[in-house]
Amino acid sequence: MADTSEQIIEVRDVDYSRGRLEIFKGLNIDIRRGDVTAVMGPSGTGKTTLLRLITRQLVPDRGRILIDGVDIGKLNLKELYRLRRRFGVLFQNGALLTDFSVFENVAFPLREHTKLPNRLIRHVVLTKLHAVGLRGAADMMPQQLSGGMARRVALARAMVMDPDILIYDEPFVGLDPISMGVIVRLVRKMNDALGITSILVSHDVQEIASVADCSYLISNGKVAASGSPTELKNTQSKLVQQFMHGMADGPVAFHFAAPDYEEQLLGRDVEQ
Repeated sequence: MADTSEQIIEVRDVDYSRGRLEIFKGLNIDIRRGDVTAVMGPSGTGKTTLLRLITRQLVPDRGRILIDGVDIGKLNLKELYRLRRRFGVLFQNGALLTDFSVFENVAFPLREHTKLPNRLIRHVVLTKLHAVGLRGAADMMPQQLSGGMARRVALARAMVMDPDILIYDEPFVGLDPISMGVIVRLVRKMNDALGITSILVSHDVQEIASVADCSYLISNGKVAASGSPTELKNTQSKLVQQFMHGMADGPVAFHFAAPDYEEQLLGRDVEQ
């Protein structure tokens, strides 16, 4: 494990449940400053929940989440809002505001959180749009964009406040191979050019392998494996092998836990 000073985010012994459903039990994760860190796992393992815990949209039942050594669970509302300004988020579906142009979507965080003059806002927005290759689309509306273009606009908006930490929640979902390749390249390019820390949640093993410095595979409420994408791919763990190679059979069951199938059917028949 790296020196603590190199960690920008530390998840320590975190438990979190929703009702009777236990999502995390003793979860420990380190996010290294300046790295692209990927979080992977089968559906329903709590990857997006982890992002919400890190931004304190949710509060763990037990354990701590530290950002630059500060326990975010102890922050008051004003301190929390100040902390959140250090984050940029690329949502799963882009989440563009449909009544705003591309330019105004990217400008929105600046208008909400700063007192910059319009001339400077225009300069910043066009710079960010240029970085994602869409300066020429500034006057277009979201409904005029392809899926890949919309995701790139959302990325420009996520980084318009020059965040320290950029979060990507399933950035490759629904993209064609060309658009996916563009987004993968942008993730790496933005991280290195801006000197930020990126957290990437995704199921796309091949894309993660090409962009991540470190990957965590979460299963059964804990980290099942961690390391570089190459190290994960070569591990002997059956669970990791099943996920990394997309195998249908293995420790990860297709069916969600349920009562005995025949007994449940017969029980319903009796009731009817």
